[in-house]
Amino acid sequence: MTSLFPMFLKLQGKRCLVVGAGKVGEAKIVGLLETGAHIRVVAPVATATVREWAHQGRIELELRAFSPVDLDGAFLVVVATSSRAVNERIYEEAQRRGVLSNVVDVPELCDFFYPAVVRRGDLQIAVSTAGQSPSLAQKIRQQLEQQFGPGYSEWVAELGETRRLILASDLDRERKLDLLHSLAAREAAQAAIAETHSGELAAIGENK
Repeated sequence: MTSLFPMFLKLQGKRCLVVGAGKVGEAKIVGLLETGAHIRVVAPVATATVREWAHQGRIELELRAFSPVDLDGAFLVVVATSSRAVNERIYEEAQRRGVLSNVVDVPELCDFFYPAVVRRGDLQIAVSTAGQSPSLAQKIRQQLEQQFGPGYSEWVAELGETRRLILASDLDRERKLDLLHSLAAREAAQAAIAETHSGELAAIGENK
């Protein structure tokens, strides 16, 4: 298998199709909800949570079987049905149309994979095994969650604001680069970690 190209996609306004609305489909929809994508879900049945999202207007839901026209205008499709034959048919149709596809738990029928993600505000750390071992990716994610605690969320936001101020300043280019690099130095990272640990210790003390 050739190497994957890691990237973060902007999906705002893009048409994303999800076929299947059981527990697996529901989990895949979660990853799309905050992206600003136009999410369309097609499935004969749907979980109560998926139906509630549709009621809230967060997704578009059609309770019926998949039709090839569902791929019209789609940027990507996530396929989460229990039928291998249906999954393969959707994948083949998507390939014919040039639509990026992810057939859940079938790596050979995927153009992209859902990584295990650590989210700390605007900081996202994604781990992927190219579908070979999602369990390993989850274990690594859990380790990273311990290493990069909640304190990073506020710190990254502060870095962004300071970066904008530096770039808008009249300092010369080299000085700007020096300052930007110093902001992300080990000492600053350790301060964020210390803040996280302090918060955790305080929480433990409150719970005693």
